[in-house]
Amino acid sequence: MNTITATAPPRPAPSGPTLRSSARVLLRQHRAALQIAGALALVGIVVLVGFALRAAQVADTFAADPCSATGVGLECSQTVRNYLDSMSQFSTVVGYGGLALIVLPGLIAAFVAGPMIAREFESGTYKVSWTQSVSPAHWLVAKLAVPAVLLISAVSVLAAVYAWSRSRSSTEYPAHWYERPVFGALGTMPVAYALLGLALGVLTGLLIHRTVPAMAVAVLATGAVAAVLTTVRSALWPLRTTINTASAGNGVDGDSWVLGTGRITADGSRLPMETCWERSQADEVRCLADHHATGFWIDHHPASHFWPLQLVETGIVLVLTAVAVALAFRVLRRRHA
Repeated sequence: MNTITATAPPRPAPSGPTLRSSARVLLRQHRAALQIAGALALVGIVVLVGFALRAAQVADTFAADPCSATGVGLECSQTVRNYLDSMSQFSTVVGYGGLALIVLPGLIAAFVAGPMIAREFESGTYKVSWTQSVSPAHWLVAKLAVPAVLLISAVSVLAAVYAWSRSRSSTEYPAHWYERPVFGALGTMPVAYALLGLALGVLTGLLIHRTVPAMAVAVLATGAVAAVLTTVRSALWPLRTTINTASAGNGVDGDSWVLGTGRITADGSRLPMETCWERSQADEVRCLADHHATGFWIDHHPASHFWPLQLVETGIVLVLTAVAVALAFRVLRRRHA
C-alpha cells in the first residue's frame, strides 16, 4: 500500500542580506577605527569644554578684581599677566580645535578611499560580499549611508561644542569669524565638508583600486576643493560698500571682513589708497584736491553676512557631494555591471 506524505511547499529563498545587515558588517569590519575616532572626539570635547569653563572662571575672577579697572602698579602686574596668559592658552586650544575640524574632511576622505574601498578591491574581499546576493549597488549604498549617518551626528556635535567654546572667550580672543581656521569650523560647513570628504573618498577608491594612492588622491581632491572655495569665499555674497569722509575705517564695525579700501572722488571714481602718499602734508592736500578726492570707500562683509556666506558655500559643497556620489554609482555600474 502506497502512502502519500504531504509536504509543505518550499519557502522562497531569502533575497539576500538587507541594508541593516550590511551596516552591521561594515561597523564590525571597521570597529577599531571607529573606537579610536570616538575616543579622540571625546578627548577633544572634554579639552574644549574644560578650557572654556576655566577661561570663563578666570575672566569672572579678573572682572571682580580691582586690577581689571586699573591694571597698573606692581600689585597688579602679576594678576594681569595671569589673566592674559590664561586667555592666550584658551585661544590656542580653540585655534587647534578649529584646525582639527578643518582637516577632518581630508582624513575622512583618506580613510574611506583607502581602508574602506580601495583595500577591498586590492585584496579581493569585495567578491565575498557580492557573491552573497549583495548587489554592487547595495554594497555601495551601505558604504555611503552608514558613514554619512555617523558623520552627520558626530561632526554636528563637534561643531556645536567648538562654537560654544569660542563664544565663552574674551572679546580679544580668538580670531575673527571670517578667518579661515574659524569660518570653516562654524555653522553648517563642517558637516558639509565631512560629507564631501566621504563622497570623494568613495569615488577615488572606486577609481583607484590601490590603498595608498587612493588615499593620497582623495586628500588632494578634498583639499583642492576647500582651497578653491576658500579663495572665492568673499565673492559668494555681495559686498557692502561704505563711503565716509572721516577716515578709512570710520563707519565699519570692528568685526567686519574688510576686503578693500581706497579714496573716492566727487564723481564716484575710486582711487588706490596709496594715492598722494609719501608727500608732505601740504603737498598731500594739494594732490588730493587735484584728484577731487572727497573721502574713502570700504568694501566689506559685516558680521551679519556670516550666515549667507555659510549657506551659499554649504550649498555648493553639497552639490559637489551629490555629483561625486552620482559619479561613484556610474563608475560602479560601468566597471561592475
